[in-house]
Amino acid sequence: MKSLRIILCLAFILAFAAFAFGQKNKQLAENFSAATMDGQTVELESLKGKVVLITFWSTKCPICDSEIPKLNQMATKYKSKDVVFLGLTTENPTRVESFLKIRPFNFEIIPSSFGVLLKYADRDRAGNVNMGFPAYFLINQAGEIEMKDSGWDKTEKLNLQINRLLTTQQSKVE
Repeated sequence: MKSLRIILCLAFILAFAAFAFGQKNKQLAENFSAATMDGQTVELESLKGKVVLITFWSTKCPICDSEIPKLNQMATKYKSKDVVFLGLTTENPTRVESFLKIRPFNFEIIPSSFGVLLKYADRDRAGNVNMGFPAYFLINQAGEIEMKDSGWDKTEKLNLQINRLLTTQQSKVE
């Protein structure tokens, strides 16, 4: 009987240790400071306390183009909430301005963002940038990367995560 308790106790300790080590620590989002299309400066650090969705996109990306209306709907939905939408592109302001006349965004666009992309992109074994477009980084109120994803039709998943973060924050306030 005593050996059974010891075995059960050891099994519990091992299970707890496996669970604890299996938990992923959230990565702090890299701070950056950049100018928007209208010349305003955005610094990620100053947005702590808000949910931030960073979208890396390109004018040459058909998937990015198809996602803009859905992202615009999300931005409108959360306009009165503590959610900030930032669209970053490595392209220059002149090219982006021409594109925005045809396909406007309902949130801040930050051109010439190659330096920020380098901070957020994964790397392959050779150290080359490995990032699909559009790429999404959802940052929680503490400035941690809550979710990162890329590709087509991620808005439902993003909506669920944003709602969860806002609900969690509301619960903490009450």
